[in-house]
Formats: sequence, C-alpha cells, structure tokens
Amino acid sequence: MTTYIIRRIFQLIPVLFGVTLFVFLLMHLTPGKPAQIMAGESAPTHVVERMEQRLGLDQPYHIQYVRFVSNIAQLDFGVSMRSNLPIIDEIRPKFWVTLELAIYSTILSIFIGIIAGIVSAVRRHSKSDIIIMLVALFGLSMPNFWLGLMLMQWFAINWGWFPPTGWGTPGQVVLPVITLGTAGAAVIARMTRSSMLEVISQDYIRTARAKGVKERVIIYRHALKNALIPVVTVIGLQFGALLSGTVLTETVFAINGMGRYVIDSIIARDFPAVQATIIIISVLFVFVNLIVDISYRYLNKRIDLD
Repeated sequence: MTTYIIRRIFQLIPVLFGVTLFVFLLMHLTPGKPAQIMAGESAPTHVVERMEQRLGLDQPYHIQYVRFVSNIAQLDFGVSMRSNLPIIDEIRPKFWVTLELAIYSTILSIFIGIIAGIVSAVRRHSKSDIIIMLVALFGLSMPNFWLGLMLMQWFAINWGWFPPTGWGTPGQVVLPVITLGTAGAAVIARMTRSSMLEVISQDYIRTARAKGVKERVIIYRHALKNALIPVVTVIGLQFGALLSGTVLTETVFAINGMGRYVIDSIIARDFPAVQATIIIISVLFVFVNLIVDISYRYLNKRIDLD
C-alpha cells in the first residue's frame, strides 16, 4: 500500500508539470501582449513597459517559467492587478467558503443518493424504483441556477424560512447546498442502483442467501461494500467538479467564493488571479483523484495496489 501511494505521488509530478505549463502558456498564447491587456488598450508604451518589468515579462520564457513554478511552490501567486493585494490573501477566505459548500453538498449527495440507490436496487421494478429513478432523472435535468432561483423564491421570499443570499449562518447554508447536492444525489443514486444490481446477481450473494444470512446483512455488509467502488469514483469526480463548478450557484446566492472570484478576475482581465485559481483547483482535483484511488483498497481487500 505504501509503495503504491509513493508511486502515485511520483506519477503526479508530470501531471502537475503539465498544469503549470498550460497555465503559464495561457497568458502568452492570449492574442496581444499580456502587459498591454492588463494595462488597458489605450495605455501608453512606457506604462506597458513598466508593467512588463513588474511582472517579469521582459525575461526569456524559460526564465519566466522557472520563476513562475518557484513562486507557486512557495504559495506566492503574485499580486492582483485589480486590488494590488497578494492573491493568496484574497483567495484564502474565498477558497474556504467554496470548500465548505462543496463538502456539505457532497455529504448531502452521498446520503440521499446511496440510500435511494439501495432502495431502488432492492425493490427493482417496483413503484419505489420507478419513482426514485424519475426523481433522479428530474434532478439531473434541472439546471443549478434554475433550481436555486426556485428554492429562493419559495423558501426564502414566499415563506421566509431561510435567508435568500449570503453564506456563514446555518440558514444561509441550506438552499445553496440543496441546489448543488440535488444533481449529485441523482447521479449517485443511479450509479448505486446499477452497481448494486450487478453485485446482487453474483454467486456469492446467492450463496449467502442459501445459507440463510439475513437480507439486511447481505445488502449492507456484502453487496454494498463491493458496489461502492464505482460510486466512490463518481463521488470523487463530483467533489472535484464542485470545487470549480459553483460559479452559477455562488452568483445566484451572492456567495463570495472561488467561483465568483475567478469570473470577476476574468472580466477584469486579472491574469495572475486567474492563473492562481486555475492552479489551485487543478491541484485539488488531482489530489482528490489520488484519495479516491487509495480508497479502493479499503473498500475491497482483493484489489492489489502494490
């Protein structure tokens, strides 16, 4: 197990190299001079030149890249072109907000999705199965921003149960989490049902039933554990996607997170801030996938990772 983890960490090095190289080239492949874009189309030449010197853009590309990677290793993402403040200081509070939103939404998705998937699989072709799958299909079909607006209209404006916007208090958490967790729960429910049906049809499940093992023990101890491997993969991908895909939800509920920050940075042509956000999200996504891979061994001891 330890050997596998070490090997996987070393395998992350070329991935992270590719991410940093892509983000670095993103600025230089943009039409026009980056310094000219940041300074403004009408900025005089001396201002553009000063901007290039400030950002180190007057150096050869390989020197710029080495310095870029060196700064990232020290969590130095530079200074925001909008606020003239260190980007890491601006991102830190927004990152925790988005991380909390992603964690709460994932927990809700897992809780609802796995339970619904198990019930649907155990009661295959029953009314419960049909209703759950229809609800899951509806959850997959709803755009997040539309669901968020509907929840806000009914539960915040019409009935006044929850605050319509913001983040921080327990009441402000409910509606955004439901908005993001609905689609995830639908995907997990469908995947859990499919995986459970495949496992339930295996010989060892029939053998356990023939031995008189209780159905609850068969479902939760034997079938579910083996059925969770593809489900965990989906959960990991969804969690990584939530870290970068909460833009619309954060906009609808006026949450000051990473999604809004990157959109505001793009609009303001704040290239250093955009670069920093892309790198942070990419690195988190890579490590989430690593954790998912390691979790396979704990779910199924027969999987040989070494």
